[in-house]
Amino acid sequence: MLGLANPSLGCLAHSYHVSKVSTFGIFIISGLTLRSDEIGAAAEAWPVGLFGIASILLFTPFFSRIILQLHLQPQEFVTGLALFCCMPTTLSSGVALTRLAGGNSALALAMTVISSLLGILVVPFSISKLIAGGVGTSVPADQLFKSLVVTLLIPLILGKVPWIQVSRSRSLLLAVEPAVFLVAVAMGALLHLILLGFNALSIQILCAASGGSKSVFAKKENATALLFVASQKTLPVLVAVVDQLGGTFGESGLLVLPCVAAHLNQIIMDSFFVSFWNKKEQPDSNAKVA
Repeated sequence: MLGLANPSLGCLAHSYHVSKVSTFGIFIISGLTLRSDEIGAAAEAWPVGLFGIASILLFTPFFSRIILQLHLQPQEFVTGLALFCCMPTTLSSGVALTRLAGGNSALALAMTVISSLLGILVVPFSISKLIAGGVGTSVPADQLFKSLVVTLLIPLILGKVPWIQVSRSRSLLLAVEPAVFLVAVAMGALLHLILLGFNALSIQILCAASGGSKSVFAKKENATALLFVASQKTLPVLVAVVDQLGGTFGESGLLVLPCVAAHLNQIIMDSFFVSFWNKKEQPDSNAKVA
């Protein structure tokens, strides 16, 4: 909204390369607050973490192929959500929601950090293999990888500001019909529900295949961490990727806007789920106390 209401701020920030110097942020804070005992707790549930990382970087990106089959104008809305599928997990909300739900926050943080770092290597090739061909263009994966190493790995994460991209595309965004944008928002919400369903089903299958109730996947704390972290996608890395790609997939603001909505949707939806689960467990806790 800020980018649409006052585009001059975003354009000014872009001209001074603010998006490239607003670094260090979330990962550095997470690194400073990470304790050795938390790493130890996460290590005990390593099979869950391993599958979570695979789900984030290898399995869920394949849903981008389904999204690309949809037809919506502007096409950038569809392409943007497809790119969103290929991103690592959120940088902080997944961990925070896991903690609120009583899950294994150490495991959630470990999956977040590792998948985000590995994402620098995997994301360029996912985009090249899964999306570029679907939109009839090519992406130099090696060049994108080098760019992401500079802009993401060195400072650990690029603190890109989405409203900078939105400001630069204000005229095109204002030309988009509200109904079309609402459809894109609904698509983003549906995407998150699909990712939640995929990971929930995977947890059940892995639990049944690895010992049932004794499985590490059956432990509520581990399952909660896996479900939230593996089902969310990060916005800042998407903005960094779109910026590095230039106009390869279309106007950057149109690519980013539906992903901003999808990012907010996933946090709001998961917050409701956490609240529902906590309220559901309260009667059980009270019954045990009685």
